[in-house]
Amino acid sequence: MRVGQNPAKFIDTVALPADITICVVNCIPFLSGFYEQGLEVIKACLISIHENTDNPYDLMVFDNHSCEQVRNYLVGAYEQGIIQYLVLSEKNIGKIGAWNYIFGAAQGKVVVFSDGDILFRAGWLSESLLLLDSFPNVGMVTARPLRTPDKFSQATLLWGRRQNGKIYQEGTFLDWNTYLEHTDSIGLPRDEAKKQYDEGQDHLFTFMGRRAYAGAAHFQFLTTKAMLGKIMPLPSEKPMRGERAFDIAVDKLGYLRLCTDQAYVLHMGNRVPQGKNIHSPTRRHHDILKTVVHLPGIRHGLLWLYNQIFNLYFDKSE
Repeated sequence: MRVGQNPAKFIDTVALPADITICVVNCIPFLSGFYEQGLEVIKACLISIHENTDNPYDLMVFDNHSCEQVRNYLVGAYEQGIIQYLVLSEKNIGKIGAWNYIFGAAQGKVVVFSDGDILFRAGWLSESLLLLDSFPNVGMVTARPLRTPDKFSQATLLWGRRQNGKIYQEGTFLDWNTYLEHTDSIGLPRDEAKKQYDEGQDHLFTFMGRRAYAGAAHFQFLTTKAMLGKIMPLPSEKPMRGERAFDIAVDKLGYLRLCTDQAYVLHMGNRVPQGKNIHSPTRRHHDILKTVVHLPGIRHGLLWLYNQIFNLYFDKSE
């Protein structure tokens, strides 16, 4: 039998969610090898959101079965009020599985997604919102310019080519250093990056006083809860891969996929960039070892072995 009355019955108000929900998905299974700086990377990501976001927001973090050290940090960040919603998954349900969860749970009218290895710079959110509010029928906004395959932005290009030359232009507008910053972060050799830069082109829009490039990236983007309701959930089968299904769905529905004209976010990869100085560990240079492991045959053999070990622990398909 119940004794007394639940005190919650006498509370007249409850906290309301912010209009913007920022969602971060993270997976750092161990802190060695590829993930050696993983904890510093997720720290840099969350601190940069905390310090450089210029609108009210709620931060939701979905941790896809990271190691104990990472989970402990996330719990501490939650207790400090840096994270408003924290989900610690007992198993890795994959990136799309995490999308299905967080995009369903997000309460904001505007939803931002980010991988756990993105660094946010001042103005990233306000500039993204300006594109969302200025352009018609926007589905995704990534807060840095980059070239993405045209086949995933057919609706965007069709809209652009129906406009006049003052609104839509094709050519080279993205500067080399901005292009290089991103290709360096994904490990693309610089000679290959330069070849792609010289042979590629940009699709530049100038509309309602705002500049934007065609294309968007699923490592970081801003969208709306209403649009997500038309796409999610998506089938989830692997820990990674398959994200293009989201890009295809946005394009098929006729939404624009856009990038800001300045680099307001940086894809860090698995290392905190030099000079950022955000809880960055001391860097040790093993020049001789680096030379040896990059020799033909040795490099490919080590990468094969790493892949086999990773699949042994994390591939649940069998």
